[in-house]
Amino acid sequence: MEQTLIRPGAHDSGVVEVRVVKRDGTEEPFLYEKVVVSCLKSGATPEAARKIAKIVEARILEKNLERVTAKELTAWILELLRKENEEWYRNWIVFDRAVKRRETEKEIGQQTGSGRK
Repeated sequence: MEQTLIRPGAHDSGVVEVRVVKRDGTEEPFLYEKVVVSCLKSGATPEAARKIAKIVEARILEKNLERVTAKELTAWILELLRKENEEWYRNWIVFDRAVKRRETEKEIGQQTGSGRK
């Protein structure tokens, strides 16, 4: 069951659904499960994928965001993947380049092979 992230609202409504602004400008709800699946596809273990998704979710809540861009989410996820395992990070980058025809590192300003672990 997919669950969207909601945060306390600034108005009387009580809660606000967090939205992801995709690269094409459309919006969709933030889904914890999408972060987990993306991490799993890069080779992360289920435990690491859930940990990364929880950290991303916590950042959104800490910043009290109503919207977050896909690029910002990608940057956070890649940073966390790289801290866990450089190979998982590289797998994501290679997939984006080969399948999505996207230069993710240039978009988010990261470099491979920098020796960070």
